[in-house]
Amino acid sequence: MMAGSALSPLAGFAQNDKITNWAGNYTYSTSSIWKVGSVQEAQDLIKKHPRLKVLGTRHCFNNIADSKDHFLSLSQLNKMVALDTKGHTVTVEGGVRYGELAVFLNDKGYALHNLASLPHISVAGGCATATHGSGIHNGNLSSAVVGMEFIAAGGELVTLDKHSSEFGLAVVHLGGIGAMTKVTLAIQPTYQVWQYVYENLPMAALEKHFDEIMGAGYSVSLFTDWRNKNVNEVWIKSKTSSHGGHPEFLGAKAATKNLHPIRDLGAENCTEQMGKPGPWHERLPHFKMGFTPSSGKELQSEFFIPREHAYKAIMAVEKLHEKISPHLLISEVRCIDGDQLKMSPCFGQPSTAIHFTWKPEWEAVRKLLPQIEEALAPFGAKPHWGKLFTMSHARLAALYPKMHEFQQMLKHYDPHGKFRNEYLDKVIFGV
Repeated sequence: MMAGSALSPLAGFAQNDKITNWAGNYTYSTSSIWKVGSVQEAQDLIKKHPRLKVLGTRHCFNNIADSKDHFLSLSQLNKMVALDTKGHTVTVEGGVRYGELAVFLNDKGYALHNLASLPHISVAGGCATATHGSGIHNGNLSSAVVGMEFIAAGGELVTLDKHSSEFGLAVVHLGGIGAMTKVTLAIQPTYQVWQYVYENLPMAALEKHFDEIMGAGYSVSLFTDWRNKNVNEVWIKSKTSSHGGHPEFLGAKAATKNLHPIRDLGAENCTEQMGKPGPWHERLPHFKMGFTPSSGKELQSEFFIPREHAYKAIMAVEKLHEKISPHLLISEVRCIDGDQLKMSPCFGQPSTAIHFTWKPEWEAVRKLLPQIEEALAPFGAKPHWGKLFTMSHARLAALYPKMHEFQQMLKHYDPHGKFRNEYLDKVIFGV
């Protein structure tokens, strides 16, 4: 479920007795997976079992989706249910992935407002964890949701739309509300995107030009390894070609070939750059849909701060560069618009996300995370729900004023904790 990757997209289910997430850093506590072919089958299983979790595309890096009992997979429920050209919405089943939906929409002349850096994640999972993409005027993936259908703990189907009183709490539900069987998203006419990359932007340019840099395109990403106060690469994805063709961008030089976010890696699996226009779904992600390597040997963390604090927050991380860089593959900085989804890290605030793609060195990362969280605490940093963090329930409850309301909603739809697990108990309920 998740956000982005600097290495590679998701693989299929493991073929051995142990099931891991796609990166291989987390082994799930059970290998019992029930793959259902219909909503009715899913309802019957949910009624039957006292404890289970829905397992999606396994892109989270923590135990948010784990179960000690049984998994329910909706991967076979992967149909496009309805395209409403008058209402400008599309409804999909719970197992649909963004890459599949994007091709379907583009073929019909439509598009989504945003995509994450990987198109391989499921729509239901991406929305459940407020996974984002980028763009100062673009909300995260969850902000496109206008309706949802799910199976609650009693096996009943529940439908919510944007007029429902609980809608703002339920969209980013972290897997605690039930099994998502349908999601309805707002759509728009299809569009073309040009992608340009610039190398070696002095980090000092961010102090006075941060909004200009992040607003230079429809979606902008900064990649840095925190060495030499340098932004290694600036990726600018624009709806028009007006930005392109410039040899320099605030001191950064235009790339002369396609690049990978990690400069030493080949760019053959990255989406097309060098100003070559293409449909939105082939440019907004960083990686192509058509390849699925076996794993991405990495760990990921990410923290969201209000955009007005972006430069100070980036400099606070930069002070830790000597500790961070030896264990880092790459960092990415993106901006995301605010939303009205109460458990979204961007609730009520335009945000900047500072993302870390780590080498698979968990012991070192585990020691670094509290230091990064402490450095970002003055800026109200919130962690990505599906990535690695050490922040306490008390701290999260202070950052999310609607936490108690969220707890009550989960108890309403799941009074006996059928969909609860160690993650929800610790992070949301403080148990």
